[in-house]
Amino acid sequence: MAISLADLLAVSSLRLVPAGGAPASDTPIGWIAVTELEDPLPFLSGGEVVLTTGVRQTTPAAQRRFVRRVSEAGGLAVGFGVGLSHQRIPPALLEEAHRVELPVFEVPYETPFIAIGKIVADSLSAEHYSRLEDLLRGHQVLAAALLGGGGLSRLLEELAGMLGTDVALFQYGTRIAGGRAPAGTVPAGTVPAGSVLGGSVPGGSVPGGSVPGGSDRSWHRVPVATGLKDRCTLVIAEPYAPAAIVDYAQSLISVELSNQARRRAGERVTAGQLLQDIVRGALAGPDAVARLGSTGLDCTGRHVVVAVEVASGQRKALRTLPLPEDCAGVLTALLDDRLLVLAPEPDGAGLGTRLGAYLHAAGFTARVGIGGAYAQPNGLRWSYFEARESLTRGGPVNPPNRLSLTSLLLSSEDVPLADLAAEALSPLVDFDAKHGGGLITTLERYLALNGSVAAVADALQLHRNTVRYRLQQIADLTGYDPAVTADRVHLYLALNVRALR
Repeated sequence: MAISLADLLAVSSLRLVPAGGAPASDTPIGWIAVTELEDPLPFLSGGEVVLTTGVRQTTPAAQRRFVRRVSEAGGLAVGFGVGLSHQRIPPALLEEAHRVELPVFEVPYETPFIAIGKIVADSLSAEHYSRLEDLLRGHQVLAAALLGGGGLSRLLEELAGMLGTDVALFQYGTRIAGGRAPAGTVPAGTVPAGSVLGGSVPGGSVPGGSVPGGSDRSWHRVPVATGLKDRCTLVIAEPYAPAAIVDYAQSLISVELSNQARRRAGERVTAGQLLQDIVRGALAGPDAVARLGSTGLDCTGRHVVVAVEVASGQRKALRTLPLPEDCAGVLTALLDDRLLVLAPEPDGAGLGTRLGAYLHAAGFTARVGIGGAYAQPNGLRWSYFEARESLTRGGPVNPPNRLSLTSLLLSSEDVPLADLAAEALSPLVDFDAKHGGGLITTLERYLALNGSVAAVADALQLHRNTVRYRLQQIADLTGYDPAVTADRVHLYLALNVRALR
């Protein structure tokens, strides 16, 4: 630790004599400044002991002004060298020092100023090397905590011990590791500019403010760069003094989270390819059981498929999106631009609800579809189709329902429903795009309202003749008449296939 004024005065070889003004403090000395200027303030930054022989302080007014300016600059003390221009410390200087409570000490003629400066410089150098040694030891401890199997939780535990305060790590607005910062809260001031995950959050701005969620504590916030728009933030409970070890921890966390994101992306693509084979019926029986077993999924138990669908501009984030702490340990996969989560039966509905709340808090425009609980690979196939169909109901979280005829037909690759749907509806889609005819909307309402022209007219706020004219256009363009039962079934299936695809 740097030497204090009290310690400096106690060095017997310097023969320094306290002369008044104020008692010597234990505040570390920042530097020794030697000056004969009448006004030293422009050349001081605070924390210095100012040494002078008073060559230019020939009047009481000049002596008083010198002391005031040292005090205004934040100087710790004045050391006055006697035996050159003054045989003793001028009384006016001592009086002013007493008034502003600035310590003053006498430096005998035999003690060179450089000897005082050398002792202070040596103490600062020793403190600097001590800090470097402590920092290197801290680097080793944090790296060992992360790489030794403890992961981010162990790293943050060690960091909290070094800082003597609580620390926590947030990603996508949810605590993913660390201490007592309130879970489920988004530290303010951490949303990257242009982030699709934005939205206002309560709390203060960087670096101060209180983390919302019922805690009155203030938290210092350190953004962690991961290459993702994930609002990743390290929060440190106040009081907090800037520490170099935090910069190193920030770098380790950034690298670890980036590595985790890459691993998740690779695992989800691989699992998605496996589930695609199962969903399409290309992989079944013992081979499917063995392949799923290699991912850690026990097919003898009943599982639920939870499908997550987000806005097109946010789909890329599904590749690396971490799950909340209470959703850890489940198999995740990417299939048809959706994130699939396979959960054990008792937790299916609960997981869907938690995922919906998590995605909403993270700023995603998302829907969650939940399938039924089944065992064996073929059961996962049906659960997937149920989850996918439940997404069409449009709610934030959609519980499972029995499969429609459309979904059952789609489960077979041998039935070219997608081609049939495109053939039937493409003329209507093209016409609407060119003329804004509203034919698709009219057809959807007509079928949903059981073929009632009056109900469609009322729902769309159109004249009944306009509805009839549009229905005739649909028949002319597609070759299928919505008023004919067989054609109506064909168009109904086509619209459902279009929605599911």
